[in-house]
Amino acid sequence: MPASASRKQRWIAAVNREGWLPNDGSRLCSTHFISGKQVKNPWSPDYVPSVFDAISPSQETKQTSAFECSDKQQAQVEAATALLYLQGQVVDPDLHLDQDKAESMSSLSSSDSEQPSDSRALSGTDDDASDPVNYEEELRALKEENQALKESVEKMSLTEVSLRNDPAKVRFYTGLPNYFVFETVMWLLSPHMKGDKTVKLSKFQQLLLTLMRLRLDLKNQDLAYRFGVQVSTVTRTVHSVVNIMSTTLVPTTVFWPSREELRKNLPSAFRSSYPDCAVIMDCFRVALEKTDWPDASFHHCGSNTLKYLIGVAPQGVVTFVSKGSPGHVSDKDLAEGCGFLNKLLAGDVVLADRRFDVGESVVARGACLKITGVSEDDREVPEEDPLADASLERMWVRRHVERVIATVKQRYAILTGPVESPFTAMDHTANMTTFDKIVQGLELSTDESQDGMA
Repeated sequence: MPASASRKQRWIAAVNREGWLPNDGSRLCSTHFISGKQVKNPWSPDYVPSVFDAISPSQETKQTSAFECSDKQQAQVEAATALLYLQGQVVDPDLHLDQDKAESMSSLSSSDSEQPSDSRALSGTDDDASDPVNYEEELRALKEENQALKESVEKMSLTEVSLRNDPAKVRFYTGLPNYFVFETVMWLLSPHMKGDKTVKLSKFQQLLLTLMRLRLDLKNQDLAYRFGVQVSTVTRTVHSVVNIMSTTLVPTTVFWPSREELRKNLPSAFRSSYPDCAVIMDCFRVALEKTDWPDASFHHCGSNTLKYLIGVAPQGVVTFVSKGSPGHVSDKDLAEGCGFLNKLLAGDVVLADRRFDVGESVVARGACLKITGVSEDDREVPEEDPLADASLERMWVRRHVERVIATVKQRYAILTGPVESPFTAMDHTANMTTFDKIVQGLELSTDESQDGMA
């Protein structure tokens, strides 16, 4: 029984049982309500029980379940409610809605100043006839709101449509200049990627996830949440796509330009001082997550960094990247052991920092090593001294190489380290680590502009 005294009296009147007064434990069967249950909304037909057919208690028990599940009865409720709303009939003898109900609802409507039209309809006045609800207008507004929500969700999502129409989004998440380049990479990799029903991610998602991992250095758990997969799926996907990129893209991007091309496009700053420059040689380091290499062959090193040798053409294009070596390896040993010197031809000029004591090895191949960079002696040269120009040239070359390396690292945050241990696991079939593949692929795919080279 309801707690409200006025509503309780209306229930007693509806039951209409002579001499019956309910107590706190009294209950009313659900079959006495149109929908099969009481409703607390004063405007609902089931605010007060109204179904009292002359049936026996046993019949009433048998019909309870069928009554509650009947689609026909639900339709009756909806029809009755719609009729009340459209016609403004709040006092209906068949539903036992007496004057007390109308008065209570009138008081509610008068206190709710934000819904005057509903108050007029429920109080039974004729004002609603002069101010009908414009359902077509409401429907149009809902459609516009729905479309706006769809567009908002699309902008926040990582789908092919959202990337295709937003070059800035492509650059931010992948490091690629536009969606056309992304599609080209996708076209090259797609034949080698898994795309059957057993794979939870589409080929588009696999490539996008991997590039986001490299570009933003996002954690695997973060990517798992974004793409709705397990962390193990993210790990497998990244390693799989990196291996495919290494075997498919890197061989086509390793390009050591011909000497004719180098001289034809040589920046003006090199023409006077280094007209036969073929390559600028340098090294960079990446920190490791752990101090020991996971592979047994490197356990004796105790190094906490990886060291890479990089070759840069005068035009600013990366033409060579070595495999990673322990950080304590000298620049000379790295240069002589990574295969870089085998690229040189007779007459080539190689520019390098004074740390590279490889002059004899370079001369043995008919080339020439010239030292760049700023030394203590360079800093002491007066500006008016003729040697000052040479010092500035060496400084400029050094900064040029540093700029190329910094550009790639800024574009792909994973290159700034620290490198997680799973990436340093050795792939013995390729004789290189997964991170070596990442470095070679990202360094050699740089599109470093040539502004500032002229």
